Amino acid sequence: MSRRASLPGASELFRLTSSPALDVPAPPTPAPQRPEAQRPGHGHNSGHREQLERSAAGRRGSGRQKHDSKITVYVSGDELVAMEQARLSLRAEHGLAIDRGRLVREAVAVLLADFDEHGADSVLVRRLREGGLDSEEAAGP
Repeated sequence: MSRRASLPGASELFRLTSSPALDVPAPPTPAPQRPEAQRPGHGHNSGHREQLERSAAGRRGSGRQKHDSKITVYVSGDELVAMEQARLSLRAEHGLAIDRGRLVREAVAVLLADFDEHGADSVLVRRLREGGLDSEEAAGP
């Protein structure tokens, strides 16, 4: 009798626990509605926000799945804090528990849908024109 403990191999530890055919995503739960006056988008810019949401309907973030590609994006400390505050707000106020990757994928999907629909008049083009070149972009590779 061996004195060594029998441990599972890597293939057993990292095996799939459900078959892809049976893995059906849960339907999205609607967010609780707030009175119109309390909604963050209510005001002079709400029409543009609604337009962005409509244009994003055709393009969606990929959600929780295995992704084939990876990029690294560097953000400032303030941007990271703002992203975390948005993530926590989505959880506390809307019941949406998401990670930073999902938040970024959805934001990219919304911006790209707006770009597809509006081209030169899109939010992305306007913000990039207004912002000018960053010092990193001006320096080149």
